[in-house]
Amino acid sequence: MPINAGFEFGKAERKFHEAVTIHEKMEALKEMYRTAPKHKSSEGLLKEIKIKMAKYKELMDRERKQKKGKVAKYSIKKEGAATITLVGTTNSGKSTLLKKLTNSNPLISEYPFTTQDPEIGTMDYKGVKLQIVELPAIVKDFMHSKNGLALMSIIRISDLIVLMYNNEEERKLLYKELEDEQLNILEYKKQNNIKDLMWDHLDMIKVYTKQPGKGKDYPPMALPKGSTLKDIAQKVHKDFIKKFKFARLWGNSVRFQGAQVGLSHILHDEDIVEFHLK
Repeated sequence: MPINAGFEFGKAERKFHEAVTIHEKMEALKEMYRTAPKHKSSEGLLKEIKIKMAKYKELMDRERKQKKGKVAKYSIKKEGAATITLVGTTNSGKSTLLKKLTNSNPLISEYPFTTQDPEIGTMDYKGVKLQIVELPAIVKDFMHSKNGLALMSIIRISDLIVLMYNNEEERKLLYKELEDEQLNILEYKKQNNIKDLMWDHLDMIKVYTKQPGKGKDYPPMALPKGSTLKDIAQKVHKDFIKKFKFARLWGNSVRFQGAQVGLSHILHDEDIVEFHLK
């Protein structure tokens, strides 16, 4: 990309990477082409945008045909604190990992392409429920495969993608097939602490509430990193903000345990909050 591509082009490019639907991708590409610099050194960039526009036009045409036909569609209802999707090549261990992490019992075989449809399970991470989705194996030109569009939509709505592969060639294939997407990616290398790594990559925290004179309530609540006391108060009850007086807090976000804090206080992982209302 030319250094002098400009603010408007950069904005359009961000829209492209953040887009969820094929239509949104195409609209962002049109804006990228409109705002791209038009001179000799930008010819390569303009050509690249045109190629992508042709690709997404074809995908839009296929999507329209699929809506009229009876091609299988997949729709995942997001559940739990976050959705983590296992994306990989054939025989890369996706089903084995899904079974290890969740209550799911997928078909596991030494034969390739055993998983034909998305498999879903629930992983418990220290009381927080996380949705784990296993997708059928990624192949070359995945988006052009029979159910590629529907499966890619699951990838786009996921909070974390766990990439699974057997060798460097397969790793490159996965990144090539996902290159147009802005994804939160963790590469799986048979780590024993994979649950902890998943949680770290989600950029979330676990926060407990408690009542005065009692121990912490279980399970904890999951919140994005950087969340404040106000954020958890709104999750606990819609009237907590209006009735809020103060809160006492135990954990790493305060210097003194049981310290009195206000709604703007930023929470840390494993904090324990005790609300006091008017």
